[in-house]
Amino acid sequence: MVIDFHVHIFSEKIRNNRTDYFPDEPEFRLLYESPKSRIVGAKETVSMMDEHGVDKSVVFGFPWKKAEIFKRENDYILNAVAGFPQRLIGFCCFDALNPEAPKEAERCLDAGLKGVGELAFYKNGIDEKVLDALDPIMEVCRKKNALLLIHTNEPVGHIYPGKSPNTLVQIYNLIKRFPNNKIILAHWGGGIFFYSLLKKEVKQSLENIWFDTAASPFLYDPDIYDMASYLGLNGKVLLGTDYPLLLPARYFKEMEKSGISDEEKDNILGKNALKLLNL
Repeated sequence: MVIDFHVHIFSEKIRNNRTDYFPDEPEFRLLYESPKSRIVGAKETVSMMDEHGVDKSVVFGFPWKKAEIFKRENDYILNAVAGFPQRLIGFCCFDALNPEAPKEAERCLDAGLKGVGELAFYKNGIDEKVLDALDPIMEVCRKKNALLLIHTNEPVGHIYPGKSPNTLVQIYNLIKRFPNNKIILAHWGGGIFFYSLLKKEVKQSLENIWFDTAASPFLYDPDIYDMASYLGLNGKVLLGTDYPLLLPARYFKEMEKSGISDEEKDNILGKNALKLLNL
């Protein structure tokens, strides 16, 4: 079983008119202004899954600022899951700073979506204002036993579109603030898991935290898979391709290069996700 935990899909309205959204959605423009930044829908995603041997994908849109847009796009996710119930698992997405976000999370989870995300804070990182805004959303997720996927990135190294100014302290403050929520940190959690080597506190703080591999071939050497296993975190790693940014084959190749065992590969490719999603 192969489960991709990080796939973006968009309605036809967005796919055919992306530039119309740039003035009011600067973060969307930041990531998708380039014509090379592909935007796909549910049908194209399922076709890709068939071609690459992916059994299920967790799909979501974008953290839109405007409520009218994120409600419409979340409806698209609901319809996509209804159209491909054996293949797609849906999360709802929005700008967490929008006052309608907690109500939207509740609406979507009641309608059958399994989680919230990928929530991202590209301009300001995960500061105190963001943590305060996440409070009611996290409460909804706890009540509904829903997962939450948060965009994180390494705070050093090269700059690229979508690299937020988050810091390791901010990521750790997020973890500490919501210890009873099941949280997936995208893009290897910005490297926070390396600090599980510390003797005190961090290992325990990471108990309800998982990490996806989204964009890993652009960010890390293949050795990162072996490092996660060495740190005892193989059971917390989820395949995430960030499709259509990258195809699954890139990740399969990286795992082969890493030298991790077949059992460890199976965990990352699907077993960890099966457990987390209670499938």
